[in-house]
Amino acid sequence: MSAAPYFHVGIVVRDLAAAQRSLSEQLGVTWGPILRLDVTEVRDGDGNDLLLPTAICYSIEAPHLELIEEVPGSVWTCNEHSNLHHIGRWHDDLPTESARLASIGCPLQLCGRAGADAPTQFAYHGT
Repeated sequence: MSAAPYFHVGIVVRDLAAAQRSLSEQLGVTWGPILRLDVTEVRDGDGNDLLLPTAICYSIEAPHLELIEEVPGSVWTCNEHSNLHHIGRWHDDLPTESARLASIGCPLQLCGRAGADAPTQFAYHGT
């Protein structure tokens, strides 16, 4: 098993541009380009295939921040508490690592998919 160290902290925000401005002012963070996709293929923890819009961006400086624009009704929903969403790391075998996490009590919440193949690109697991 080969896992890279922590890469980023994901934060769900209501407005991506406003959050970029605020964090730049507060922390001096600079941002890479915003990635907006009208449709992202995902699978939820119950096995349902969904099509969700996504808008994300990463800070240029480490430690990296990932801003994820809220998608109501999904795992990317803001709340009245902390909107710290996840700690991300890279893995060279995502399906195996996702299955391992699920087997030790960290259930799959949402993952990327390509048609019937999942997980691809990313996998969110609960703790």
